[in-house]
Amino acid sequence: MDERKALDATASGLMIVLCMIWGLQQVILKMAAPDISPLMQIALRSGLAAILLLPLLYFDKTSQLFNRQNLKAGALVAFLFSLEFFLLAQALQLTSASHAVVLLYTAPIFVALGLHWKLPSERLSLLQWTGIGIAFLGIVVTFLRANSGGSIADQQMLWGDLLALAGSIAWAATTITVRLSSLAQAAVTQTLFYQLAGSFVLLFGTALVLGQATIHFTPLVMGSLAFHTLVVSFASFLAWFWLLRNYLASRLGVFSFLTPLFGMAFGVWLLGEKIELNFVIGSALVLLGIVVVSLQGWLRK
Repeated sequence: MDERKALDATASGLMIVLCMIWGLQQVILKMAAPDISPLMQIALRSGLAAILLLPLLYFDKTSQLFNRQNLKAGALVAFLFSLEFFLLAQALQLTSASHAVVLLYTAPIFVALGLHWKLPSERLSLLQWTGIGIAFLGIVVTFLRANSGGSIADQQMLWGDLLALAGSIAWAATTITVRLSSLAQAAVTQTLFYQLAGSFVLLFGTALVLGQATIHFTPLVMGSLAFHTLVVSFASFLAWFWLLRNYLASRLGVFSFLTPLFGMAFGVWLLGEKIELNFVIGSALVLLGIVVVSLQGWLRK
């Protein structure tokens, strides 16, 4: 029996804080990139956060870390989680943090699509299908400038944007896998440990192979690692999976439109990024689509 709830005040407030954190993380990754690659930052933060989780796993009596069924699902989730952040790390080397955060956070649209076919409680209404259509139109509009430009910079931005969009699909696949597998009833700490430990192994190895493992330990690098380890990978992901376990997944997108807004604001403020008109229009359509999909009950009223 699915006992997950619609959003309440607790979930809403927590989602606003999470959106601000997640909107900032791409900007911090980009800021520290000259001294440590985004891929290496993500690998190290995952490993350090996994270590922080070990005491919680030890004291959580409901955790079944080595259960065969959970291990199988955990391996798949770890791979998808790693794929998401590998694609994001590569995207940040080619496109702006503002572009990356908007396209990455189209994930709720893909989550809603995926869960529609599997769970009766997550079935999409006609209004929600309209929202998905608006969001996809917005995605197309965000790519118009890159497609029309012939310069190397435009081509690089196009590839970076495509990688960020692919990362959003990987994130959606991770969320869907958690909801439809044995991990849906597993301890939150257990699911997060699978992801963090798996992504550390996979991404650290990938960074070494790709020659992206060089680190210059500057104050910015140390601050970035601390922020991403303690706040992003540990606290925010733990909160996210608690929400995912207790609330309807497609409804959690109700505040997700704030993350791209925070991301663009932080990108302009901290990195001095410029936002193109077509990207503003496309982003607005994407956010409108997410709102329609997530708030369809309220909009009907």
